[in-house]
Amino acid sequence: MTAAFRAANPTAIKAEYFGKKIINLILEQEECVGIRVYNGLDASGVQSNVLVGVDSDGNDIVNGALGDRSVKSPPFSGATNSLNS
Repeated sequence: MTAAFRAANPTAIKAEYFGKKIINLILEQEECVGIRVYNGLDASGVQSNVLVGVDSDGNDIVNGALGDRSVKSPPFSGATNSLNS
């Protein structure tokens, strides 16, 4: 799936990295049972994802912790592997 995306979008952001701290902060919210990932654009117009907790009814926990600051790949892609090359 990642190879197909890269082939169709050769100049697009390949991935985004969110650290353990924000992921745990979202998941540790009392009512949180999972995470939803939204597509968005940052202030510069660059594609960016937003992470939000989801409760047991499937509702976004919009007044809680949000993951809206990621490290983009490229340029920070880590070691070459089947998902990023």
